[in-house]
Amino acid sequence: MLGPLVNALVVVVCSLAGCFLIRGIPDRFEELIKKAIGLSIIYVGIRGALENERILLLIMSMVAGAVVGELINIDKWMNRLGLWAERKLGMAGGAENSKRNFSKGFVSASILFCAGSMAIVGSIQSGLQGNHETLFAKSILDGSMSLVFGASLGIGVAFSALPMLLYEGGIVLAAMAIRDYLTPEIIREMSAVGSLLIAGIGFNFLDVKEIKVANLIPAMFIPWVYLAFMSLVRP
Repeated sequence: MLGPLVNALVVVVCSLAGCFLIRGIPDRFEELIKKAIGLSIIYVGIRGALENERILLLIMSMVAGAVVGELINIDKWMNRLGLWAERKLGMAGGAENSKRNFSKGFVSASILFCAGSMAIVGSIQSGLQGNHETLFAKSILDGSMSLVFGASLGIGVAFSALPMLLYEGGIVLAAMAIRDYLTPEIIREMSAVGSLLIAGIGFNFLDVKEIKVANLIPAMFIPWVYLAFMSLVRP
């Protein structure tokens, strides 16, 4: 669990540094930086999604994942979790804009740090081989993003370290338990879907039209279920 723990710690430290040390960024710089980050996230997401080799499976995963995620309404529960943390911090009576930023920072950062291919591959490497190099590299990238997100969206970004730790830690433990069922193909297709979700987060930062990316999270696991099932039924 060393990799996930280091990753979470870096996110907390960098986001708090951004929130309290460089929070005085002028609005015009903050807005342009957010747009630049959004464009960069879209590029990273699309580049990762292009590694997909089963386009129909990707489409099926997105549609099926959207149905499951909307039924569960993950976005609502994640926002409620953010608001609960807000109340515990005594921030519930704050300005409405501050409230929105807390929840947006928590939800957006949680998805961004969890949905990428590095989170999946790095956690699997940690679980299967005890190799934490990928998660250490991811920590550097996440720390850079947390610094800017913390400055623009506030302390909610720091709390995204908790679901990220649970997510990466869960994959590490799952990889140790079911290592025989994780093929390179499954990892590639899951990573491609996750990358497409990252692109969705980028569009949200551009304020084009809000996409409930959290409700698409189940799509990441459809390739795992489908390919594992196909490997069992094939002669």
